[in-house]
Amino acid sequence: MQRAKIPTYERIAIDLANRIYDGEFKVGEKIHGRSTLASEYKVSPETVRRAIKILEDVDIVQSAMGSGIVIASKENAIKYIHRFSNLASIKDLEKEMNSIIAEKDALDELMLDTLRKIMDYSGKLRHTNPLAPIEVEVFPDCSHIGKTISEVKFWQNTGGTVIGMKRNGEMIISPGPYALILEGDVLLVIGDDKTYDRVLHFLKE
Repeated sequence: MQRAKIPTYERIAIDLANRIYDGEFKVGEKIHGRSTLASEYKVSPETVRRAIKILEDVDIVQSAMGSGIVIASKENAIKYIHRFSNLASIKDLEKEMNSIIAEKDALDELMLDTLRKIMDYSGKLRHTNPLAPIEVEVFPDCSHIGKTISEVKFWQNTGGTVIGMKRNGEMIISPGPYALILEGDVLLVIGDDKTYDRVLHFLKE
């Protein structure tokens, strides 16, 4: 990045110009001495002296022995910053990052909300469309194994109609009332919105 190619003292000069532009330091106001700035930026006083010299050369600050460093011009600070317009200030980068994070959080929440709606809709679809079959597996402890659909009075007990069976990887369409119910079968059943619960309960009896 170009930021890394700029000498430390010039980066400090750019940052001080940004602080003047942002209003942290106002025209006519004295800012910290070189030793304080050196401590703040964690550099040597000589590095700070060179940064201040840059700002003096472009009439952003004035400094004199015994009078400290005085802000001379916000306009000149803006002009100086524009020379490095491709280098965003840390504050600008922080604002941009916060904005990106906020947008990401909003997008994540929107995705979660949409996923909830999809799951909710999928659950309701089974109940609102009586022609959408439900699938129920016949487990080993089912008491109806070995009996026919007619024999267990499937429709009378559940309100559902068996329109198909999955058995050993094959699909049996319209098995009819005399089809046996075997362990591992998956029954395809149509009915009303309460059929699923009734079928589950019936097969667990």
